[in-house]
Parts: sequence; C-alpha cells; structure tokens
Amino acid sequence: MDRMTPVVSVLIAAGGRGARLGADQPKQFLEIAGRSILERSVRAFADHPRVTEVIVALPAEARERVAATWHGAEWRAVSCVDGGARRQDSVARALAAARPDADVILIHDAARPFVSARVIDAAIDAGAAHGAAVVAVPVRDTVKRAAGDRGAAGRPIAETLPREDVFLAQTPQAFRRDVLEHAVAYGRTHDLNVTDEAMLVEQSGTAVYLVEGDATNVKITTAEDLAWAHRHAADGDEVALSMRMGTGYDLHRLVDGRALVLGGVTIPFEKGLAGHSDADIVCHAVTDAILGAAAAGDIGRLFPDTDPQWKGADSVALLGAAVAHLHDSGYRVGNVDVTVIAQRPKLLPYIDAMRQNLARALDVPLSAVSVKGKTNETVDSMGRGESMACHAVATVIRVLSPRS
Repeated sequence: MDRMTPVVSVLIAAGGRGARLGADQPKQFLEIAGRSILERSVRAFADHPRVTEVIVALPAEARERVAATWHGAEWRAVSCVDGGARRQDSVARALAAARPDADVILIHDAARPFVSARVIDAAIDAGAAHGAAVVAVPVRDTVKRAAGDRGAAGRPIAETLPREDVFLAQTPQAFRRDVLEHAVAYGRTHDLNVTDEAMLVEQSGTAVYLVEGDATNVKITTAEDLAWAHRHAADGDEVALSMRMGTGYDLHRLVDGRALVLGGVTIPFEKGLAGHSDADIVCHAVTDAILGAAAAGDIGRLFPDTDPQWKGADSVALLGAAVAHLHDSGYRVGNVDVTVIAQRPKLLPYIDAMRQNLARALDVPLSAVSVKGKTNETVDSMGRGESMACHAVATVIRVLSPRS
C-alpha cells in the first residue's frame, strides 16, 4: 500500500429484518438506552479518527426514516444505499458506492452496537497488513463436532476439536479493496451463498487472518441478546463523580539540525525544536494537561529527560502511555483544547493530522480535540522565531457505574 495513512471506508450491513428477535420492527431500529442499535453501530465508526466514510446498506423503505434523523455535521461522513436480498448483495451495493481511492474496506454488522475503538484500530491495521482479516474471539468451552442427523433428539460426537484452534468470528472484517472486489466478483461468477465476506474471500483463494476481538462486541440476534444489551448499556451509562480541568504548557528553542514535530506531524521547516525526546511541544503540553487534571504527576516525572531511554522518543507514544496511566487512576479524557504559538511556519495545513494523532492517543472522538495556531505578533522569542510554545487545556472525568 502506497499511502502511509490508508483511506478507510466502512460498509455497515443493516438490510435485515431481524425475524428471530420477534420485534415489531427491524432490530437495527430498536433502542438501547435511548439510542437505536443502528445509530450506536454507525457512530462507533463515524467518530473514529481513522475512518474516512461510512456507508450503510438499509432496506429501501427505511432510507427516508434514517435521512430524517441523520443530518448535521456529525453525520457528514455517513451515506446510505439500498440493501439487497442477501447480506452479500447489500455489501456489494455498498462497496460500489465507496470512495474509489479507499485502501481498506471494513464490513460491520449493524447488530453489533458495542464495537470498541481498539477493535476498529486492530481491524484496520490487520486488513492493511495482510489483505484480509477477521475480528474473532477464542472459544472458552470444549468444542465437540456432532455426527448424525441434525433433527435427532440426541447426536453422537464425531470428534473433540482442540479449542485453541477454534475462534468465533465477529465484525468488523477488514480487506484491502482489491482483495474484496476480487472476492465479490468471484462469488457472483460462481453464484456462491456465504454467511460473511471472509468466507467469500477464503473461497476466492486469499488467506484471511484472525485479529483479537472483544467479548462485549456481541451480535444482537435473540431476545436474550437484547436483554443483555440493555443491561450492558445500563452498566455503561456512567455517572460522573467529578469533572476536572488541567492546563499544560511547554516551550522549546528552535535550532538547526532538528526535525520540527508538532502533534506527531513532521512539518517541513528549516529548524526544529531542541529537546531530549522529539521535542513535540503539543504532545508535551497535552500530557501535562491531562495528568494535571487528575493530579497524576507530570510528563517530567513519568518520562524524565535524565533517562536515556526517552532520548528521541516519539511523544505521541508517550502521550498514549500517559493516557493509560490516567485510566489506571480511574479517569478518562473528556476533551482537549490546544493553542500552538509559532511565528512561522503556517500550521493550518497540518492541523487536521495533529487532531487525528491526538484523538487516537487520547482515546477520544475527533470532535473532542481542538488545535489552533497563533503567532506572537513578532514579540519576544516566539515572535522573533527563536522558540515555539504550546498551551493546552484538558478535562478529565472520573466515572462510576450506576450500580456501584
């Protein structure tokens, strides 16, 4: 793959009627804690900083219903197509509507509303690396393969399978575009009926790799699944015990012979910032802001510049480690607001990439990250182009389940 950052299109199969659930409407429109199953699934991807677009395959009669509620800036990356008679038909229609420059295609069941950002990241990485990957969880019980008539009251065991080799497939499933397009064409030519796209890709001759899933990434199929989803959503409907605010500040001199790195983005410039690590003042200020909000120390205590292991370190990775430390303390990040003070260069072309890097490291939606660039009006060392500085403000939330 030529691009360092792949263009990711997500296809959500939502064309089913959910007959096994016994509801009076398609299951994807049933609400869990005030939000439909479909909305929860779509928002999980639309809010993910690495996802470029989301295409939802719906029953034709449902598109108008969805269009009436999905509007505004937060839905700008989401579009809909009419679903087909079978899942694979819906996926083929959504694939035809995907961006032509999409590198990685994720396919997700609308009935899995609790997919996590970690699982989405893992699927994107594995799909890009291997060409085809499936999110899956290992079985916990001993696995028996039955013999005899499926309708018999009791069936003999044919064999006991080694459970370490058995996995339960989930979604998203991730494919390089060329791999998926070849598989879809192969399935159409050979009139194949499959239960998921991984099976189609396997039959077309491409190896599919397994990537670690999540036990809570449940597909809601039966009434028991729906009852579990309500309980899970209630447990996840967290009540904030306290919201705290923290500030961070960092300043470094500009020197020759160093790369200029801000928010994890290497910016072409004749000078860079001096420092023990990569001197990324954006990540340093944000790190201090989130740690300060939780009274959890500061970047100097976690990653001292006297320790040689941090020499030249990637500050985005250090920020991610600080977030893990924050989570261990019982907090999560709410949002961050960053102001970079630099006379030159102009930062606007790099702001979106900075926001994406920060959102990923902070484990928050892209909408929770603001980055702004300001000059210092030629005043002091920053205005003279001798240094750059960064201010950051962050909120963190300590949460507790209502049942606690």
